[in-house]
Amino acid sequence: MNSTVEDFDRPLLPAPHVREKPAFGAAGLPIAAGALVIALGGLALVGVGVVALGGEIELSTGAAVAALVFGALITLAAVVTTGGLTMVAPGEARVVQFLGRYTGTVRLDGLRWVNPFTTRRKVSTRIRNHETAVMKVNDADGSPIEIAAVVVWQVQDTARAVFEVDDFIAFVAIQTETAVRHIATTYPYDAHDDEPGLSLRDNADEITQRLSAEIAARVEAAGVGVIESRITHLAYAPEIAGAMLRRQQAGAVVAARKRIVEGAVGMVELALDRLAAREVVDLDEERKAAMVSNLLVVLCSDHEAHPVVNAGSLYH
Repeated sequence: MNSTVEDFDRPLLPAPHVREKPAFGAAGLPIAAGALVIALGGLALVGVGVVALGGEIELSTGAAVAALVFGALITLAAVVTTGGLTMVAPGEARVVQFLGRYTGTVRLDGLRWVNPFTTRRKVSTRIRNHETAVMKVNDADGSPIEIAAVVVWQVQDTARAVFEVDDFIAFVAIQTETAVRHIATTYPYDAHDDEPGLSLRDNADEITQRLSAEIAARVEAAGVGVIESRITHLAYAPEIAGAMLRRQQAGAVVAARKRIVEGAVGMVELALDRLAAREVVDLDEERKAAMVSNLLVVLCSDHEAHPVVNAGSLYH
């Protein structure tokens, strides 16, 4: 049974509970500069209040205490505000949570500012490779084969990558191996003349497309997109490699013989037509049969032909 690309368009896992959305935030540099100014102002007020309470500046006790408290508060507020600053490198994102609730994702690189009371988890959005180990499986004919593949993937939905699965990297690895095993057991290693259809060895492009489609369907729940996948290793298992090699060699010999016979028959037909058209010699059916036999022996033989001079006649 051959699967089609459309068979893998449906999700293999339950629908996601969350989807990525932009987090509320702002540019970090202006807020950092403002927090620095406010902190310096607050420290100045604290200094004035301390000096006034020491009697070095003529200021009422109430005003000195107010300056001290207000300066301390705005300094604390400035420090708390800077807690919302976060650096986002190119190819990275920050998944923001407030009290355990997902509030959004920061994708813009540079210094950004979000709610300082949130937690931010770094997620790489760079393109990655995963190459499976060489796996031994049985193909559609039941023959043991060895197969391995590489998949190029990228996180497209950071919320689903973080909250839908425990470890999206391990999830991609397991689902890729599962898809490779499924593809390997769905198609035969070699195509058979009496059974038309796709095979792993002869239809690499079609098999690769179907492998990519199945991997993409399996990892979609984790917010991962498949860019490309390729089979990197494909061979018969060692225990049957020798027998299959002899089978392939026999098939190649049969195909070569077939091609030789087809060419020889064409050459014989051309020779007979040319002789008849130019009236070089008038051959009856028996002489034509002898000529055809001799030409086929010469053209289809594995060894060099040795001429034999016949001084007699076909009829005597």
